[in-house]
Amino acid sequence: MSKTKIKVYPYRWVILAIYFAISVIIQIQWLTFASVSSAAQEFYHTSALRIDFLSMIYMLVFIVMSIPASYIIDTWGLRKGLVIGALLTGTFGVLKAWGGNSLLLVTIAQIGLAVAQPFILNAVTKVGAKWFPIEERATAVGVGTLAQYSGIIIALALTPMLIPIMQNGSYDFVRMLWIYGIASIAAAILIIAFMREEPPTPPASEEFIQRTDPIAGIKDIFNNRDMRFLLILFFIGLGIFNAVSTCIDQVCRNSTMDETGMIGGIMLLGGVLGALILSALSDKKRKRKPFVTICMIFMLPGLIGLTVFTEFIPMLISAFILGFFIMGAAPVGFQYGAEKSYPAPESTSQGIILLAGQISGVIFVFGLNKIGVLIAMISFIILTAFNVFISTQLKESMSRFL
Repeated sequence: MSKTKIKVYPYRWVILAIYFAISVIIQIQWLTFASVSSAAQEFYHTSALRIDFLSMIYMLVFIVMSIPASYIIDTWGLRKGLVIGALLTGTFGVLKAWGGNSLLLVTIAQIGLAVAQPFILNAVTKVGAKWFPIEERATAVGVGTLAQYSGIIIALALTPMLIPIMQNGSYDFVRMLWIYGIASIAAAILIIAFMREEPPTPPASEEFIQRTDPIAGIKDIFNNRDMRFLLILFFIGLGIFNAVSTCIDQVCRNSTMDETGMIGGIMLLGGVLGALILSALSDKKRKRKPFVTICMIFMLPGLIGLTVFTEFIPMLISAFILGFFIMGAAPVGFQYGAEKSYPAPESTSQGIILLAGQISGVIFVFGLNKIGVLIAMISFIILTAFNVFISTQLKESMSRFL
């Protein structure tokens, strides 16, 4: 049997760019209200938990839709999966703006956007596998994950600036929702117009391309010791990130709305740098495990700082440290999962990993609202210390590809 010629194409960067755009938008839509919770409570005449629920919807729907979305991506193809996500994003992004004065319509739109999210997020390792050579895949996944962080930065930091105060002293959310709605349509058009399934020839040798069907892949994943450990790491780490991001207004309880936005934004900025730097270093060093362990260790000072400090500057520094390592771990962890779960399909492993974090995110957000911020944050610190131990038990994944 003759070997398939290996060639990489410049168009892979176009694919990554349009994936970047739709990922930014879906994350903006997820956390639209996170940094303006108090103002949203006043605008919609409702409780803090009800506003937090607008973000929690994404986690709840993800639990139901993650595996079906991954199955569609792995069986129907990357392009069809992303087009489904893009169409849902554009449609419900506009509905959210059109019904921006109604909490009911905003909630319905959030459900539609939440259905779109797994079609987009679960595709990141598939984008890397279809278009990028093995030595660039963690970097490609890092850039794709960076898009998610960029969207969250915009949602947390920019949203307060887009909400004008009306003459009666209340806030007007509709203008902000229309800006995000139009951006959703634009990103959807980019995906439909420019997304391609795969290059003319594969970017890696055939032995790294062949995958099992998704159902068999799920069984392989849960039978894999290191994948079970990885799922624990993401259950705790991604759950903490989802809870802190969703409830950032409560974590920064002594800060103003603008300060809260800045703290959330700097946490995401740290995550952007972490995703770029750590994934690139992981590719360069051809190692995954050491970077996962380092991230687990250095999450701790960031979490401790956000728990014990109340002054703005120390919280800002703590948020940056937490963001750099908790979010910097994600692309390396995603690629570790794609490699360790081989020959399970990439989107299937990605979907299960994200599913673990969404389930814990729901639990952690409810817990934070019920037991209080301080007790919840102390619990997160203890769980992260446990993650440090679990990360040391992983076995390296890259050796089989070298």
